[in-house]
Amino acid sequence: MEHTFDVVVVGCGVAGLSAALTAREAGASVALLERAPIEERGGNTRYTGAFLRMANEDEVSPDFFDHFATHAGYHLDPALLAETARDYENWPAIIKTLSFTDPELISTFAEDAGPTVGWLKSHGVRFGSVSFYGLTPRASPRIAVEGGGLALVETMAPVLEDAGVTFFYETTARALIQNDDGAVIGLQATAGRNRTVTFHCKSLILACGGFEGNPEMVARYLGPQGRYLRPVARGGYYNRGEGVRMSLDIGAAPAGDFSDYHAQPIDPRSSITEAIVMIFVQGILVNGHGERFTDEAPGPVDQNYEPITRLIHDQPKGVAYAIMDAKLDDIENWRRTVRSDIPPIVADSLEELAAEIGAPAERLIETIEAYNKACVDAPFDAHAIDGLSTQGLFPPKSNWARPIDTPPFKCYPIISSNTFTFGGLKVSPDSEVLNMSAEVIPGLYAAGETQGLYYGRYAGATSVLRGAVFGRRAGAHGAALSKIV
Repeated sequence: MEHTFDVVVVGCGVAGLSAALTAREAGASVALLERAPIEERGGNTRYTGAFLRMANEDEVSPDFFDHFATHAGYHLDPALLAETARDYENWPAIIKTLSFTDPELISTFAEDAGPTVGWLKSHGVRFGSVSFYGLTPRASPRIAVEGGGLALVETMAPVLEDAGVTFFYETTARALIQNDDGAVIGLQATAGRNRTVTFHCKSLILACGGFEGNPEMVARYLGPQGRYLRPVARGGYYNRGEGVRMSLDIGAAPAGDFSDYHAQPIDPRSSITEAIVMIFVQGILVNGHGERFTDEAPGPVDQNYEPITRLIHDQPKGVAYAIMDAKLDDIENWRRTVRSDIPPIVADSLEELAAEIGAPAERLIETIEAYNKACVDAPFDAHAIDGLSTQGLFPPKSNWARPIDTPPFKCYPIISSNTFTFGGLKVSPDSEVLNMSAEVIPGLYAAGETQGLYYGRYAGATSVLRGAVFGRRAGAHGAALSKIV
């Protein structure tokens, strides 16, 4: 079976929806391919809270640029970075394909954020306040889509249908088609019963996520410990890396950290989306050997949960245990920090708790006694960065350090979830995919998780925004290209 469209978009999350509708508004004929059935369309977007790192609907948060600059890559050559002071068009090829987050891309991201929110609003998406799984205020402001990612998908998809975008559900991209000049002119896909479907097009936009749902790619890029990872939501299981793999196979340049991912702490006993457990800052974290391994509360939880969660992933079997005592119930609204639908493990003694979590009782008791001894008698405030720190203990606990000595004891198991992978494709500010020589691969675009952007630490609440901004840019540029090819 064969189809012909001006623009073909792969993926039905915010990036794909934004790309397809923008291209259609520009007059292109558009097909949108989605691996999932219609009732589960939307990938990770469908299941996210859809927070945006913005001070308001017009401006990004004040720390937006600083965060990306701080986490742009690793041990970058200062001489190479100095080259970015030139206009983007004059950057040497080695800079355009450097494995770092380039400032030209982030400037474009920030400039387009407000107009993109306005565009989404014009199509019925509503924005409002943010619910937060912490007790202290966020370190930087956010806004959110009302109703989260589900509302975004189910608002936008009908708009696309009414605009004339053709949807192909349960259809998986498999291989890119190029002409003799190297331009991408189509796509081989697989539909039900392993049928091959060929799509011919003038522009192809890959917005089909990362590879968190592909255990082979997770193990290859994230290493053996990746066996203990699981996607944070059902939508992540549909993201199996074809967009990244197909493009690398034809010479696309990689970008983003292929050895890392956006980590969130979840309760492995729960099956709900984002079964987040943030209460660990009010207790201690121990591994399966009954030993502490990190400062549980170095500062605001929204700034620190990700590096702590990665350390949890590094523990034996990728699991840790947050241990609190009866004093937890003295903290007003502590349950807002836990989204798991499974109640905590409760034990009347540390010996009983050790048996429940499978840790050596003697070592667990030694760990807690050493921690208790290092706690000091000083004012405690769960709703502020209180500076109540342990003394003479390594690793320290920098805030909210109260003794764990009042039964019953409460415990949540925590694993690291793979919200999305960082490794993807290098793109221009117009979302054009670049090859290893920094040349545009004609006809090929990438947006959303398929686009590589992050290194080291995720810039919280930028993923949905990234998908919308660069999805729109891909759709506009791809539609324009289709009119001149």
